[in-house]
Amino acid sequence: MSADPITSPSNPRIKQLVRLRTRRYRDRSGLFLIEGDRELRRAADGATEVLEIFTCPQLYLGHNEEALVGRLAAGGAEIVEVGEVPFHKASYRDKPGGLIAVARQFPTGLDRIYLGEDALVLVVESIEKPGNLGTMLRTAEAAGVAAIIVCDPTTDPFNPNVVRASLGTLFCIPLAVTSTADAIAWLRRRGVRTVATTPGATRPHWETDLTGSVAIVVGSEQHGLSSAWMEAADLQALIPMPGSVDSLNSAMAAGIVLFEAARQRQVG
Repeated sequence: MSADPITSPSNPRIKQLVRLRTRRYRDRSGLFLIEGDRELRRAADGATEVLEIFTCPQLYLGHNEEALVGRLAAGGAEIVEVGEVPFHKASYRDKPGGLIAVARQFPTGLDRIYLGEDALVLVVESIEKPGNLGTMLRTAEAAGVAAIIVCDPTTDPFNPNVVRASLGTLFCIPLAVTSTADAIAWLRRRGVRTVATTPGATRPHWETDLTGSVAIVVGSEQHGLSSAWMEAADLQALIPMPGSVDSLNSAMAAGIVLFEAARQRQVG
């Protein structure tokens, strides 16, 4: 632990934490933020390299934070105690829990993904909102997805709000970031069928065979899936909406189809 607690919000180390909220600084430094007890536990379980952990014991929300801090310190993380005022400046949450870590970004290449037999994959294209991407990660993990492929993203998976919305499942599920063209070629080489979710389909998702090795592909709310995915897809699936709206939140759409896939696999 550093000798003296940080008491000033203008401390250079606090300023670095604030800068890590921006993608430019994350990309340049190769670092990112993890805030929260649950998120940090999953990062530790997933062998993410935590370099520093900033603690504010006065803000702890539970009783196990000290044990977690000790675990991270044993793994080589530097422990830095911070006063409430600078911690509030560094935190990106309305109700901070007294733990913020700086971690090293892990590789996100397709080569880090291994697909076993009958793997269920989620592919998302051009997702703009970090909260949606984080929710998709959380939902995919809950549905038993083997991997998630993020194509042509406008937000990066190391955005603090992705980490937060995923509840740390970013560290639990294999993830790759790539182009649409490379994702299509990679899935084809592995014999994975692709199912494009689109309001233009004629078959509802519950009548679509989602068993076996299959990738469910979801696009952005604003633009949907690109023509490349629509042309490459083996199947197209529609989520029927008898109400007056004609589109769903992209994370909600992914969840609906993923859990239909999970149901089919259990029934089958």
